[in-house]
Amino acid sequence: MPSFKLTVSDQKGKSISRELKDNDANVLLGLQIGQETDASILGLQGKIKITGGSDKSGVAMRGDVAGVPRKRILISKGVGLQDVKKGLRKRKLVRGNIISEEIYQINCKYDGKIDLEPKKEAPKKEPKKEAPKEEPKKEAPKKEAKKEAPKKE
Repeated sequence: MPSFKLTVSDQKGKSISRELKDNDANVLLGLQIGQETDASILGLQGKIKITGGSDKSGVAMRGDVAGVPRKRILISKGVGLQDVKKGLRKRKLVRGNIISEEIYQINCKYDGKIDLEPKKEAPKKEPKKEAPKEEPKKEAPKKEAKKEAPKKE
């Protein structure tokens, strides 16, 4: 029984996260990075394109690595490798480009616009009644404490 965290971004930069379990998640099994599927599993209309993902331990999926399993590959740039010096190549652990049950998080691109809040009919605003203005309270003048004259002895 697979379960995925889906992060979906639109063209404007807004993104939403949804969790898919059981039957909804089965639709995504076997898809590759770059393939499109129907967005109705998220309650949206249109299509979503799979752009990447990672497994439960954070190992990134890479589009040019065929298959499902983790592999150690020699890479010079791209997904799975942080900023490096020019010409440096490293052997890094990455995951293949096919979605399997080991995948935890999937990144997607949505071809439409994501509405974060459903549109509701705005209630008509009634003008607010102003509260009656209160007159400022007059403060009584402060009484100065009587100073005692110094005693002469």
